Amino acid sequence: MSTHGRHGYRYVGPEELRAAVRPGTAGRAVRSAADLDAWVAERGAEELAEPFTFVVDAEGTLRLGARRSEHVACAGGGRVLSAGEIGFTGAPGRWVAAEVSNQSTGYCPDPGSWPAVAGALERAGLTAPPGFTHEVVFRRCEECGERGIVRDGDFSCVFCGGALPATWNVDPRPWPDGA
Repeated sequence: MSTHGRHGYRYVGPEELRAAVRPGTAGRAVRSAADLDAWVAERGAEELAEPFTFVVDAEGTLRLGARRSEHVACAGGGRVLSAGEIGFTGAPGRWVAAEVSNQSTGYCPDPGSWPAVAGALERAGLTAPPGFTHEVVFRRCEECGERGIVRDGDFSCVFCGGALPATWNVDPRPWPDGA
């Protein structure tokens, strides 16, 4: 069974960051343009200059966190269908996701997680680009166990020089039944 297919992605980052997550502190659910209007009004329009942290939670809802906040906190410690950074342009009631990446070293989502992001944006009435505007390819080195980013198509581990696999393998733990 795929470790990220229908179940999403489990947090694979530092345990101390997950341990710091408190119940009820997940990122703001964005289910409509009005939700995004409220989020921007609370934060201030100047924060639109930089992308926000986002996750698509296990139910398919877009959740936003402040820039540079931890994805695991935005997800309330749970699984996600995707995670990364998202930047919006537009005006109240008419928002466009102008830049979207899967840059999350805590969840390391595969670029194949885009449909979850597109679906969450569509359900919220927000315009999405045709795909991630910046794709990150994460892999775990099977020789040294380190997580890394594939750059310029070079599937070599920057830590030990080992070959990185062609397919996503970041979460080495099998999913428990029913998880």
